[in-house]
Amino acid sequence: MSRLSGIGVSAGVAAGPVARLASPPELPPDSGPEVDPDAAVTRAHQALEAVAADLDARASRASGPAADVLLAQSMMPRDPALADAVGKAVAAGTSLPHAVHEAFGIFRAALEAAGGYLAERAADLDDLCHRTVAELLGLPMPGLPEPGHPYVLLATDLAPADTATLDPKQVLAIVTEQGGPTSHTAILAKSLGIPAIVACASSRELADATEVLVDGRAGTVDVEPDPDEAERAVLAERERARAVAASSGPGRTADGTPVKLLVNLGSAAELAAASEVDSEGVGLLRTEFLYLSRTTAPSVAEQAESYAEVFAAFAGRKVVVRTLDAGADKPLPFVDHGEEPNPALGVRGWRLSRRTPGMLADQLAAIAEARRRQDADVWVMAPMISTPAEAAEFAERAHALGLPVAGTMVEVPAAAIRARQVLAGCDFASIGTNDLGQYTLAADRMAGELADLLDPWQPALLELVRTTAAAGRELGKPVGVCGEAASDPLLAPVLVGLGVTSLSMAPSAIPEVRAALAAHTDADCTRLAEIAVAASGAVEAQAAVVDAAH
Repeated sequence: MSRLSGIGVSAGVAAGPVARLASPPELPPDSGPEVDPDAAVTRAHQALEAVAADLDARASRASGPAADVLLAQSMMPRDPALADAVGKAVAAGTSLPHAVHEAFGIFRAALEAAGGYLAERAADLDDLCHRTVAELLGLPMPGLPEPGHPYVLLATDLAPADTATLDPKQVLAIVTEQGGPTSHTAILAKSLGIPAIVACASSRELADATEVLVDGRAGTVDVEPDPDEAERAVLAERERARAVAASSGPGRTADGTPVKLLVNLGSAAELAAASEVDSEGVGLLRTEFLYLSRTTAPSVAEQAESYAEVFAAFAGRKVVVRTLDAGADKPLPFVDHGEEPNPALGVRGWRLSRRTPGMLADQLAAIAEARRRQDADVWVMAPMISTPAEAAEFAERAHALGLPVAGTMVEVPAAAIRARQVLAGCDFASIGTNDLGQYTLAADRMAGELADLLDPWQPALLELVRTTAAAGRELGKPVGVCGEAASDPLLAPVLVGLGVTSLSMAPSAIPEVRAALAAHTDADCTRLAEIAVAASGAVEAQAAVVDAAH
């Protein structure tokens, strides 16, 4: 037996034969100018719309982050500039399939040059290009294998269209050669409860039908394991999962220190399931789903109706609403985002209110109206706050509209460094570890080769969490974590030891985190936090905590 290693991004153990994601369609030789260029361009429009419609259909069958990602992706083939680029290539004498490939290539190069969040979407464009070419050529869509039995999925990387519609009964685990800990594959696999490992470059050497044992917690792939050992590992994981699932009640340490356990909620489609989870409310209600699939801004009435539905489902529990986090990788067709040399460092989140102040005013008014209808415990927070003045201005605007609890996301290192001043002007803070990590380490969160820098165990990131939490304790204001780090049952006690008072995560992660906290006293958490922050790097921090916790 040999062992391959990667980055475990979704916990769980599974064993079975591997099957590889189907290869994209091959471009035929360029046959030169189209006989009827106008008809060819019409066919291109139809193919692009067919791809977009397919993504819409997949989004309607998905929920949570998966639905949001697919809706955002479906906007790309409908971009008029893309169709124009195809038309220009056809007019220049390029055959239609090659014109489509060339147009997508232009857009891909532009995204890569932009860097940051837009560069994350370059791989998504490849998938859309392959799907459009397949539509034009009448070939099967690239996608998931169907070997007729459950399997471990292997891929270079996974596009959102593939990951979002995985059937956990068929796909036992996911192993990709590329990707990082906050990639779409990682986030969506975790939301589906499928064990997953990314950045496992050596998995490309595995032949179809090879038996493997995947441990998504440890980040290991055992090749041709002993069948009895593999069976014991899977059964042990099932027993552990059953024991964890049996836990219930509010989050707290072994000696009773309360830690609120909340869910992240990204769309109306996942509302019913998320509200039934044994949680203390919603720690992050993403509101982008109301905007991304539209050509005009939603009205105050439409928004209020959607928010009221969420507040009713979580009656008696806290709901933290994040105002619109658009811009960068989530441009809105009805907003002039302008030209930005680096969109990840540009006008996104709270900063968008500089250009469209009325949009934020409408959103806050809608949230306030929904709160009045449901008499709910509603908190609001703004994304991408950088300075104390911005935090105070947002809180003032929210309070003026009758929203009593207004806080800020801490995703920018400046906000963490000046946390005391930032919190002095608002009511609470919620740390987004995904963005805070990439900005702190200057590492694109989708860059697989920088995965070590993007690891939430990085001591520099943990130091900023501690700084922010200490300011909250000093001022008597709660500080939570709503990034992916909150869902790691090993890291959760460390975050609590750093001073965090709540953890918000994918609903499926709550039982594991609840059990992890219940196994440690408050003093244990503090000791583990000190060990992690003192480590020389992320790997060393995690290893030291593992040793100390057992």
